[in-house]
Amino acid sequence: MLKKLTEEKLSELLETGIAEFAEKGLDGANVNTIAKKAGISVGVLYKYYENKEEFFHACLRKSLDILKSVLNEVTQSNDKLLVRAERMIRAVQDYSKEYGVYIKMYNRIASENGRKYVSMYAAEIESMTARVYTEFIERAIKDGDIRNDINPRLFAFFFDNLLTMLQFSYCCDYYTERARVYCKEDFDNDEMIVSELLKFIESAFTFSRSEIVHRDQM
Repeated sequence: MLKKLTEEKLSELLETGIAEFAEKGLDGANVNTIAKKAGISVGVLYKYYENKEEFFHACLRKSLDILKSVLNEVTQSNDKLLVRAERMIRAVQDYSKEYGVYIKMYNRIASENGRKYVSMYAAEIESMTARVYTEFIERAIKDGDIRNDINPRLFAFFFDNLLTMLQFSYCCDYYTERARVYCKEDFDNDEMIVSELLKFIESAFTFSRSEIVHRDQM
């Protein structure tokens, strides 16, 4: 009879899987290696998950549940948009430091090696942030907090691109080196990153076309 795993052991198994998938991708990860690192048999793993793809999906759901919790804590407030934007940037910094391996797993899915899984997982990964960011921009427009001549869905996409790239820059080797090419030692200054990114966002969200002086010089 196979031993039933405790909730703590199941969580450890998923974390082990996330680390393996982050390093090697879905195709390259080995279930035997994951089970061994987690201190269980392959038979026990397959008692809970039918195959590697189902186990990977469970790892993905675990990481998304934590991300959802982080986003909900930041966005469910009545603060002005830029206040919430600052909280989001800081949350990204904290999340990247604590859950960097999750971000590496997302990056693996987005890479060429994970191409055949993109259609399967992109909607699940992105739909949550797309909804959260779009709603938060729509509410800011309604409250008169930001310019009203923007498309909330497109601006949510642009905003998410900024935060996604920031996450990758903290956790994924190529993007970390890329950030250092641009930012030099300033990349190590979390407060400067927050301050300068907020300036960028403020310009995008608060200046209407008629207020941009240099347009008359084009």
